[in-house]
Amino acid sequence: MAAEVAQLLLAVIQGIPSGATNDDLNKALNDMPASTRVEGLNILLQQGGIEVLKKGEKLIYRAKDPQKKSALPKDADNEEKIVYSIIEEGGNKGIWIRDIRMKSNLNMTQLNKILKNLETKKLIKAVKSVNASKKKVYMLYNLEADRSVTGGAWYQDQDFEVEFVDVLNQQCLRFLQMKRETAEKKREGPLAFKQISCCTVREVHKFISDLGISKVNLDEDDLETILKTVVYDGNAERILQSDGTYTYRAVNLPLPPPGLVQMPCGICPVIKNCSDCGDVTALKCQYMKDWLE
Repeated sequence: MAAEVAQLLLAVIQGIPSGATNDDLNKALNDMPASTRVEGLNILLQQGGIEVLKKGEKLIYRAKDPQKKSALPKDADNEEKIVYSIIEEGGNKGIWIRDIRMKSNLNMTQLNKILKNLETKKLIKAVKSVNASKKKVYMLYNLEADRSVTGGAWYQDQDFEVEFVDVLNQQCLRFLQMKRETAEKKREGPLAFKQISCCTVREVHKFISDLGISKVNLDEDDLETILKTVVYDGNAERILQSDGTYTYRAVNLPLPPPGLVQMPCGICPVIKNCSDCGDVTALKCQYMKDWLE
């Protein structure tokens, strides 16, 4: 009898993908006593056929995917199941404790205890977000955090790896310059030069991978981010191709200005007062001293 009740309840719950409330169940099975309904729901929870969520003051019963097995032990209480399912919904981007509290409607003391228990059982984990150094997001233990949370390859323990990015920038530029030099040596005309001197992101990715300078795995998106910094520095150009992708090419920078042009005298606002003696003189000029050094 109890098993039949559970199947009736499951059929109603499966018919409402967003989740069924007690009102929905009462409306669909109005001749079923409340005690019988509770007994059937407990059976479904023990079997893992449904999950319980909390929306405000109301409980929501939602059917679970039979192909998807929960890591929660069968002896987990309803509050743990609610918190676990809320965190599960957050995916690999995680969810703030404030949002868990609002969705679960649990007080902070109770919620902290449940989170600690789930962490101890290695069912969930707390991950620091680069977007807010003093806050943590919670996600399932076996998930790898999204780049928007960790910052990707450019962050180590929430610190931006400036030196690492600079090294990659220099090596990407070096590869682009090597391609340009190769094209210049061939002297096969302007069209051929343009084609030979251009590099795809895949080529740059292979070059950096072969160098072995990165301790973390970098994908093509990572390298394209670095290539864009080379473009922003004015050292390369980004060219749109007919298939919607981009290639990159080093630009030929003008020669550095000769030493005389760089002399501070050229931009000195009091040069007309400069002489061999007095307060304004090259002999006492700090700018001239710094330039000569």
